[in-house]
Amino acid sequence: MTDPIPQDDFWIPEGEGKWSRPLRFLPDGSGWVELMRLAPGVRLGLHRHSGLVHAYNVQGHRRLCTGDDIGPGGYVFEPPGNVDWWEATGDEPLVVFVVVMGAVEYLADDGRVLRRITTQDRIADYRRWCDEQGVAPRLFLLESAAA
Repeated sequence: MTDPIPQDDFWIPEGEGKWSRPLRFLPDGSGWVELMRLAPGVRLGLHRHSGLVHAYNVQGHRRLCTGDDIGPGGYVFEPPGNVDWWEATGDEPLVVFVVVMGAVEYLADDGRVLRRITTQDRIADYRRWCDEQGVAPRLFLLESAAA
């Protein structure tokens, strides 16, 4: 069987133990689709989504703030306004296929927004990473998403 997880170096570092592999930027800045990879033990901090999120575990396990364990083949739907955190568990990297609509806001414990990430931010990060690596962007950037 072929490994479903690309093993090349086209993963954008986003912090200690966290990488993303953008797959598509959606029209009109409405969201993005990506593979997210976390090393075992890495926690995705408290955050809120302005739009809905679909997340499918491709590899590895994650523990949600509710205590639920999501393994390979597990699916999580997050409605707009959902606030949560989760972490990669187990011995292998976690890879999640994620469709994010709207923005992601990382929050302080008191609810203050520490950082807001939009589709335009994700496109800028992607272009900057491609420039730094000296590679041509592989994604078709929808004109309305790139505006």
